Amino acid sequence: MRLLPLPGPAVALGTALSTALGASLIAATPALAAGGVTITSYGHSALLIQGGGQSVLLNPFRAVGCAAGLAEPRVGASAILASSRLLDEGAPGVASGRFLVDPGTYQVGSLRFEGIGGPHDRVGGRRFGQATIWRWRQGGLNFAHLGGTAAPISPADKVLLGRPDVLIIGVGGGAKVYDGREAAELVRELQPRMVIPVQYVSGATPANCDQGSVQPFLDAMAGTPVQRAGSRINLPGSLAEGPVIKVMR
Repeated sequence: MRLLPLPGPAVALGTALSTALGASLIAATPALAAGGVTITSYGHSALLIQGGGQSVLLNPFRAVGCAAGLAEPRVGASAILASSRLLDEGAPGVASGRFLVDPGTYQVGSLRFEGIGGPHDRVGGRRFGQATIWRWRQGGLNFAHLGGTAAPISPADKVLLGRPDVLIIGVGGGAKVYDGREAAELVRELQPRMVIPVQYVSGATPANCDQGSVQPFLDAMAGTPVQRAGSRINLPGSLAEGPVIKVMR
């Protein structure tokens, strides 16, 4: 066996410095090392999800209808996922980024999005047309975005959605959004680890808005832990079994 010479003092010092520097970088950026995302809420069903080197904006809105009085989310994102072209859940021109609203499979940078089409309302789309629900993986987490629909999800679509780590679902009721009971039933079927309810009214109900508060959904999910999270949350790249409800505003 041939023995290799031990490294000299300079090499050993360089190796030690490299190791220490690498360790300090990992310690300084745990989210980068372990995955994870930051989610910012702009109200209604608009969320900005940042992680994995990409940003995804959900449902940019004009301040009309049930979104009246809210500040429009005029931000930039790698991709924009809209439930429909209705102005309160998929308004073009509000934010900048690749705007996706139609069903299909899309690649934006390192992210792959799958859009599944179906009726927006409970009458086969005859009132509000079609909507798109979305699934993708970002920061180590599987997301499902059902922020703007009231129609039942077919068994085949439930298989496509799988078990989300994070389920974003409208709960305010009315003609085009799940009510609390409908949303709770779907949560129990999909068994996500975390639920972020959207599309509900906080405070006074705007004129010409048929949506209600988040409380009927929380009542229907009685026994499930609820966390009042404010307007921004940080999630690691792996979540506990759950479910837990994160109420953002």
